[in-house]
Amino acid sequence: MTDVANTVLVIGAGLMGTGIAHGFAVAGADVLLLDSDAAAAQKAAAEIAAIIDGAVKIGKLDPDAASAAKARVTLVADLATASARAGLVVETASERIATKIAIFETVSANAPADAVLATNTSALSVTELAATTPRPERFAGMHFFNPVHKMKLVEIVRGIATSQETVDLLLGWAARMGKQSITVSEAPGFTTSRMSALAGNEAMYMLQEGVATAEDIDTAMRIGFGHPMGPLELGDLTGWDTRFAVLQYLHRTLGEKFRPCPLIEKMVKAGRYGRKVGHGVYRYEDGRKVPGSGLSAR
Repeated sequence: MTDVANTVLVIGAGLMGTGIAHGFAVAGADVLLLDSDAAAAQKAAAEIAAIIDGAVKIGKLDPDAASAAKARVTLVADLATASARAGLVVETASERIATKIAIFETVSANAPADAVLATNTSALSVTELAATTPRPERFAGMHFFNPVHKMKLVEIVRGIATSQETVDLLLGWAARMGKQSITVSEAPGFTTSRMSALAGNEAMYMLQEGVATAEDIDTAMRIGFGHPMGPLELGDLTGWDTRFAVLQYLHRTLGEKFRPCPLIEKMVKAGRYGRKVGHGVYRYEDGRKVPGSGLSAR
């Protein structure tokens, strides 16, 4: 029989959902992974297996533990049925509040009464999402960073009604996953998204104005400030459609300094979302950045 308290439902099998599902599985959870796109779910399962195999090759995971982690990931298709089996639900769907609310309405109607609900949103209101459920005290943000299997930080975000018990449970899960947590009282953009969005937006303004090339802007942040990647590379990894939605929200809530750079909007309209589609500020082949392919100022 499935242990509900040890079962995590991850909703969304994109880059973030894939990484989150992998992290919970390696930490010993029974993971249910759900996506409305069956092909995306299958791709995520293959990527999880590849990440696990890579950990074995470099000696971070022994073969038996790797096999067990792979076996703990199950693809599911029905949200209501899956919700009833999970003690923790982590939603990582698109950064559209209406989409998230619809998901949590179904989850709330079917999940066990003591289940904890979490959203991986990078900027939207945890309080607003929690208020649409009958259990706001058992609702919080659990914001991971991409790529999840490499990035150690997790933001645990309190809504106005989030209980300490809920925060403690999520802190415990993060620790099991080998993550370093910070606890944030909800504010637009929390801590990291607010800073990252501002830096990425300013980098795009500099690119638009011809201040420097994309490559040099990114090099400045990597070499000058010790960042693992530059703000334009990071935007390509996150997805400019996601970054644009976050900036629009921050602009509405925090004011003019977060007005999205017109170049971001232009790229989104052109479908140049970043690495996931093979073209953003840079072009990508087989997931690797093509040298010298940075977008020129327009």
